[in-house]
Amino acid sequence: MKAEYLTESDLSKQISKDLKKRGMKFVGPTIIYSYLEAIGIIDNHQEDCFRY
Repeated sequence: MKAEYLTESDLSKQISKDLKKRGMKFVGPTIIYSYLEAIGIIDNHQEDCFRY
């Protein structure tokens, strides 16, 4: 089974860039993407996943 997982999105890149401009350091697009998944903004489950 080949799985392709996204680790960034346009939204996560945009938020990361804004936070870096405001002086934050450890806020790359992958970390922001993970946060957005955790709070339910992004649903990255595959269609065959029971959580989809």
